[in-house]
Amino acid sequence: MAPIEVYGMQLSAPVRCVQMTCEVLGVEYEFKKVDIMVGENMTPEYLKINPQHNIPAIKDGDFCLNESRAIAGYIATKYKKDGSLYPEDAETRAVVDQRLYFDMGVFYKAAGDVMYHTMGFSANAPGEKEHNRVKEVLGWCNGWVAGGKFMAGTDTITLADLAMIATYTTMEATGAFELEKYSDLSAWAAKVKALVPNYEKANGEGATQFGGFYKSKASA
Repeated sequence: MAPIEVYGMQLSAPVRCVQMTCEVLGVEYEFKKVDIMVGENMTPEYLKINPQHNIPAIKDGDFCLNESRAIAGYIATKYKKDGSLYPEDAETRAVVDQRLYFDMGVFYKAAGDVMYHTMGFSANAPGEKEHNRVKEVLGWCNGWVAGGKFMAGTDTITLADLAMIATYTTMEATGAFELEKYSDLSAWAAKVKALVPNYEKANGEGATQFGGFYKSKASA
């Protein structure tokens, strides 16, 4: 079976979520860089794979899909081992899905509202409202993993952890957030990093790159 083709940039937390999903499940994949900074996402070749021209996207045989959390769910469903990464129990899966939507619409958004102005991606400078929102969101996340739980309240790692560790480590690498105040979240992050095979390749290196880019803009 040919490897899944994963298109994107290591800077992108959503791209790294897909890579970690493949690593945890032992799914062979081939990373194909698409640099959105220079318009590689607008080439005719890429638009055939993903007309919406965002990242990540995958090609699995003739099947193409974009949106990281949908991709992660697809991979975990098709290539599942014991089913624990994307639990089949209705209530547990619902909580995992809630965390995935939360990561996209709340967690990463709150972080981006603080980070993106410095990086030149937003004209809106963050104020007290945005910084307080991040603290509120981190407090919720810290509560979810209290007592050594994983992000969806499970005793084993799920897609919720992979999506949210990508966001968390992106924030961590910038040095722009007081993450050390959330001890349960810090312990969770260390645990998840240790459980992802080839973690540095799949997530660590990209998060570091993002942090370096952020810091270069902050000091400019």
